Amino acid sequence: MQNIVDVKNIEKIYGKANEKQFKALSDVNFEVQPGEFVGIMGASGSGKTTLLNILSTLDTPTRGQVKIAGEDITQLKNNEMADFRANQIGFIFQDFNLLENLTAYENIALPLALQNRSNKEIKPAVARISEKLGLTEILNHYPTELSGGQKQRVAAARALVHQPKIIFGDEPTGALDSKSARALMDTMTKINQEDNVSILLVTHDPFSASFCDRILFIKDGEIGQELKNESHSRGEFYQEILDSLGTFAE
Repeated sequence: MQNIVDVKNIEKIYGKANEKQFKALSDVNFEVQPGEFVGIMGASGSGKTTLLNILSTLDTPTRGQVKIAGEDITQLKNNEMADFRANQIGFIFQDFNLLENLTAYENIALPLALQNRSNKEIKPAVARISEKLGLTEILNHYPTELSGGQKQRVAAARALVHQPKIIFGDEPTGALDSKSARALMDTMTKINQEDNVSILLVTHDPFSASFCDRILFIKDGEIGQELKNESHSRGEFYQEILDSLGTFAE
């Protein structure tokens, strides 16, 4: 079975050759299998955001190869990259990134509208994902009328409406209270398990990470440790993550 993500020998260097350079990533290698829920953890400046930006086609590596759903994204041109991003990738951001002048329905429909899909296609797609995420009653509301948890579920619906191959989450619980964070992680787990959507979650939060199947710890631009949930309870995995973070930080 083909991996959803294949990362091989990724290196990212900022700065020109004749200037002071900074190596943000060094020889990073890993894969994400179909339907896998993978977390990436690391301190500020560890390289996790740079890695996410490369995986999500927002940045390019200095060296190495990244394949998503079999496509080498490092070889895509600008228009090809935009099309690939629109069709194959979903994003959930920490600050929601909803458009305030659009209703929840219009925000969710946006990825399909940008693909010039017809209203005949858009309406049932939005209805399906809204029902799954419990958003049907608030579709006519604007973001200013929604709670933080509701906004993040709208953002999750927008990320999923076009049925991407993988969802990238960038600290998606960072702006939420504990109740809303728990609800969002339950939702992401449901999506992962019921729809077999692969998820790559960048987080510094052990609670959010405990919902993952596997955690990659990144430090100084390198993947230094991996932790798998070997059929433990989420509480036990949470404690393992805390223990690993303590060891990894040393």
